[in-house]
This record gives sequence, structure tokens and C-alpha cells, in this order.
Amino acid sequence: MRHKRILWIAVVVVLVLAAYALFAFFRTAKTPVEQPRTAAVVTVTRGNLASSLTIAGQFQPYQQVDLHAKVSGFIRWIGVDIGDKVHQGQVLAKLEVPELQDQYQGAQADVRHTQSEINRAQSEVLSAQSTYSALHAEYTRLAEASKQRPGLIAEQELDDARAKDQQASAQISVAKASLEAMQQELGVSNATSHRFQTLTNYEEIVAPFNGVVTMRYADTGSLIQAGQDSNTQTLPVVQVAQSDLLRLRMPVPESDVPYIAIGGDVQVKISSTGRLLTGKIVRFTRALDTNTRTMLTEVDVPNPDLVLDPGMYAETTIQLQQRNDTLILPSQAIVQDGDQSYVLVVTPANRVERRNVTLGIQTSNRSEITGGLHAGDMVIASGQTSYQPGDLVSPHAAFIPTAAQEVSE
Repeated sequence: MRHKRILWIAVVVVLVLAAYALFAFFRTAKTPVEQPRTAAVVTVTRGNLASSLTIAGQFQPYQQVDLHAKVSGFIRWIGVDIGDKVHQGQVLAKLEVPELQDQYQGAQADVRHTQSEINRAQSEVLSAQSTYSALHAEYTRLAEASKQRPGLIAEQELDDARAKDQQASAQISVAKASLEAMQQELGVSNATSHRFQTLTNYEEIVAPFNGVVTMRYADTGSLIQAGQDSNTQTLPVVQVAQSDLLRLRMPVPESDVPYIAIGGDVQVKISSTGRLLTGKIVRFTRALDTNTRTMLTEVDVPNPDLVLDPGMYAETTIQLQQRNDTLILPSQAIVQDGDQSYVLVVTPANRVERRNVTLGIQTSNRSEITGGLHAGDMVIASGQTSYQPGDLVSPHAAFIPTAAQEVSE
């Protein structure tokens, strides 16, 4: 009986343990353990960030001018052709204007004639002054004698002497006026002569600055009309461009205009040669083109060896903004939801948390974070739409290509 009792007790214990194990099994099956998902993350860091603008620019001569003739005439000689280097003051062509020489000689003859008239008028002034001196002395003596001895000099004689004295004085004024008129006429004659002399100098076409002849419009014997004003459609003789210093012109979009400043850094890549240059913004129009909504900006590029030609294109990169020791995050980790930007942060408990952020300057692959994050925060870098706030994740470092790798790709 004792053995049976022990046997029954053992059976009951086994059944109880089996029932408990079965209960635990079913309970575990109903509440499975949550499995974390992998998530590629990046860390918010501090560093320096600069935004830039890359646009196409075109080289232009620093100066370029069509040289016209000031006087009409035939080309007697032209000594340059396209591609020739010229220096300031160099005679490029000479005109033949025979009638201009005749006009100049006639003007010089007028000057000599007027000078002779001035000499004659000066002699008349001296003669009038001498006559006046004699007549005035005679009248003075008669008047003094008549005063001392009344009745000694007849009144008629005294009146005649007084009239001659006044007439002689008036003759001096007339002679001086004639001399002044001749002197003024000499000024006119000299001006006319100088004008024709100046026009004679215009028979030579002279380079206004050091440069290169980029176009030749006339040949020996060509009739060239005088370019009197900008509205006259006359044929130029040559075109000269200053190419040892070039203007690199770039159209900056309206959105980037506020960041353009004199002295701003510019990197230049010559499209045709691959040559790299650096420069600084020298000038800009301070006005937008109403058609393109861009502002013309210029960089001066020295070209002493003339390896760069006007009209060449260049890829220019302008540095716009600079931030030092700021929060930086790869742009791919930021999600745009309308006007709002947000990121998915992985908390220390490896849970996903949505967090709105404020952005500063942005480059092609990085963005400045001005609000919403702290240095060291981990942010999901890809596939953000497949995560929900509160999800448990297993973070691992995301692969972010460098700028050089992005370019190569």
C-alpha cells in the first residue's frame, strides 16, 4: 500500500509539471519576442560648411573697340592684320586726305594775314597817341596863355584847338578797338588752324591700348567715311581687343545674388583645356536682368601669354556662405514633408523617434542643422519611409560617399 501511494503521488506530480509546462508553452507562443530591424545611421557632427554655386562663365576682352576714321579719306597704308599684337600709340593705318592739307595751309595763311593786320593796328594806335600828344600839348599851351592874358588868344582859335584835342583822343580809342578786333580775329584764325592741324593728325589710325587686332575691315585704297557720331553707320578700319587681361562674366541667379560680394572667392575650370584657376569677384552690375533674372558678375583673369581666347567657356564655382563649428548632417538623412523638414532619430534605447529640424546652408550632399538636433545624435540615413516612430532597430553605420566619389559616379 505504501508503494502504491508513493506511485500515485509521483504520477500526480508529473501530471502537474506537465500541465505547467504545457501552459507556459502556449503562453510563450501567444506573445512572441519583438525582433529589432537593422537601420543604417549617421551621426550628427560639428564642422565647417560652405555653400557654393557652379555656373558657366564666358571670357570677354577687358577692352574692345572698333577704330573709325575721324576724317574721310582713302586708305594709303595699313600695316596690321587679324591676330597681330599692337601696343598703345602704334600707327595701324594712314589715310590720304589731300584737301585737308590745303585747308590747313589756308588757315595758316589767315593767321599770318591777321598777324599783319594786328601789326598795322598797333602802328595806328601809336600814331593816334602821338597825334593826340601833340594836339593836347598845343591846346594846353593856348588855354594857359588865354588864362594868364585874357583876350590874347581868340576864342575861335581856342575852340578849334580843343576840338582837335578831343578828336585825337577819340582816334586813340578807335585805334585800340580796331587792334582788339584784330587780336580776336587772330584767336579765331589760330583756332581754325589748330582744328585743321588736329584733323591732319587724324589721318593716322593709332592703337588706343596694348592688344590684338581681332578684325580688319578695310584694305589699301578703301574709301573711309568720317565717323562723326555714334548714329553714323560708317565702316571701321580695324577692331582691337585687350586680351592680356580678360573679363570672366557669369550670370548669377536671383536666389544667390544676396551672397555675392566684392572679393568673393571663385574657382575656375577652363572647359577646353581643363586648366584650373582661382580668382576673386571684382565687380557686378548690382542690378538683375529682367529677362533672365540673373545678375552679371565679373572676375578679372590675367592672360599675359594669350593662351586664353575671348569667347571661351569656363565652369566657375563661387563660394557663397561659410559656417564654422556648426552641426552638419548628410542631406540624404533629411526628409522633406511639405515646408517642414524632419529626421528619424535612434534613441539610446534603439527606438525610432521623429524629430523636426531647422536647416541652414545646404550643399550638394550636406546640410547645416540650426535646430532640433545635438552633436552625437544618431539619425537613420536611408529608407526612412519603412520606419515608424517607436520601432525597435539595430543601428549600424551607413556608408556615405565622399564628394570625390559622388563626382566619379
